[in-house]
Amino acid sequence: MFLHLGNDCVVPVRNIIGIFDIENTSISKDTKAFLSAVSKKNEVVYVTNELPKSFVVCKEGEKQTAYISQISVQTLKKRLNGKFQEFPL
Repeated sequence: MFLHLGNDCVVPVRNIIGIFDIENTSISKDTKAFLSAVSKKNEVVYVTNELPKSFVVCKEGEKQTAYISQISVQTLKKRLNGKFQEFPL
């Protein structure tokens, strides 16, 4: 199963660690530090040039990637629930 994050970007559901609302979580120092760290390691993929609404953290093997998306957490959740009922959100 795959989750469409916007534009032409899809990720395997099995690689998703978390889906986060960028507006609510970016207030935290820990989130800011995390996004800064992955950005410095070139582990960020900007799915859009529009105003970001969410970020999805994925891990495949030892590689971690944060995808910045214009799609809301609620919409991503609906997409997941339609395809994969056991995904805990």
